[in-house]
Amino acid sequence: MLSNWNRTVGRTVRNTPAPVTYGLIALCCLIFLIGPASGFDPVYGSGDELLAAQRAYFRRWGVVPAELFEGAPRAVLTPATALFVHGSWVHLLGNMLFLYVFGTMTEDRMGHVEFALFYLGCGYLALLGYAAANAESSQSLVGASGAISAVLGAFLYLFPRARVTSLLPFLFFLPLRFPAWVVLPFWAALQWVAAGRAAQGPGVAYLAHLVGFGLGLLYAWARFGRRTTGMVPDSGAG
Repeated sequence: MLSNWNRTVGRTVRNTPAPVTYGLIALCCLIFLIGPASGFDPVYGSGDELLAAQRAYFRRWGVVPAELFEGAPRAVLTPATALFVHGSWVHLLGNMLFLYVFGTMTEDRMGHVEFALFYLGCGYLALLGYAAANAESSQSLVGASGAISAVLGAFLYLFPRARVTSLLPFLFFLPLRFPAWVVLPFWAALQWVAAGRAAQGPGVAYLAHLVGFGLGLLYAWARFGRRTTGMVPDSGAG
């Protein structure tokens, strides 16, 4: 079953023209590789020196809510720059997997220019909403999760009958297929529960995920109304 699923997903994604999605993935990967979080560039040093370089890098390009709402001109741009910065290999690869799977078909439905503006706009607003809820925090926030969550929300509305393959840890990572209307709201509910338990403020941006998901869903509803196809054979997420 897994081999059949891989062939189906491969055909679906390869046959969908999505230069914006592929460009975003390539750009995020390139920025990560040349930054201090990858550990590849020796100019950043090692040990404590590398950790200090990472903190400075995230603070420069990430969202720091306390600085953002002080009105500094540079800080206003950080909800956009933070979308292309990731804190670890797991952070990067997890986000890029979801963008690859769900972004290609969403871009094909919206069109390239509209999808690019949608991704950047919703990602910016998701991080801005998270910063507003933690306005006094001085901890930096990076990652494309808010924008990718918006893609998931739009995908749910545009392709409600698409089947999403998920690997469930409590079922020994068996690949099981469920309709998108089951998987994605379940994912959003988990984000809501996690956000309620995140009492330490910024860290994993669960609230940004929720804001992004809601924005994506509302945008697709306002933009496309009832003109959805829902006729995508299969999609997949790990």
